[in-house]
Amino acid sequence: MDTTRQKRISRLIQKEMGEIFRSEIREIVRGTMVSVTNARVTSDMSIAKIYLSIFPGEHKEEILENVLHNNSKIRYLLGQKVGKQLRIIPELQFFIDDSLDYIDNIDRLLNT
Repeated sequence: MDTTRQKRISRLIQKEMGEIFRSEIREIVRGTMVSVTNARVTSDMSIAKIYLSIFPGEHKEEILENVLHNNSKIRYLLGQKVGKQLRIIPELQFFIDDSLDYIDNIDRLLNT
């Protein structure tokens, strides 16, 4: 069960990471739309798991590799934005959010 502080920090990180992906690291995502669907922070606030939705989906793995390769730059940019609210910037772990693909698959199965 997440505490109120965890939820608040998760929302803050999700909002700021979305802004970072939208405006500041276009060269990493190379013309694809990346949105942050969810962010979860561990109870000790040391790790943030960030779930990304990537559209179009042809190059999901390549974009995720680019994001993982530039993890320190992204964490630095996050630190610049939330440094006043957080004492320690959590380590970032990125995952692909495939919930939209799952929903499309269920719809396709139901329509046949």
